[in-house]
Amino acid sequence: MTMTYKRLTVILLAALSLAACGGVDPNSPLGMRKAIFKHMLHTSEDLGGMLRGRVPFDGAKFAEGAVKLDGLAHEPWQHFPQAKDAGDSSARPEVWEKQARFHDLARQLEGVTAELVDATRTQPLQPAQLKAPMDKVEAACKACHSEFRNH
Repeated sequence: MTMTYKRLTVILLAALSLAACGGVDPNSPLGMRKAIFKHMLHTSEDLGGMLRGRVPFDGAKFAEGAVKLDGLAHEPWQHFPQAKDAGDSSARPEVWEKQARFHDLARQLEGVTAELVDATRTQPLQPAQLKAPMDKVEAACKACHSEFRNH
């Protein structure tokens, strides 16, 4: 009887944990873009941390991270359908109402992440030379979030 009770408790806790996660299908457009944005955030935080002294600066890792961020910057937009999808999204309705502006800001982000990659080609890398390009990346993220994301 005790073993059955323990199994039931484990199953119930697992079910509650999954329900608390919001139940977003990771293969849905919403799930895909959330995963990409999460990777972008972690990559950007690592790069910013190196430039602000929170993480030791490593030129090779920074350059690698810049390339990764640039690749990620091109990915989420394909997962925004023409009409608002169901689910607990942080996107405001304006994403779908002002798609031209939304895509313009996406292209701006792609442009500044490419500039960041270009800045990593001048060796040896120095944090001071990377600050301005990284500031542009962070400003592009903030501009889009300000207009199109519920905080």
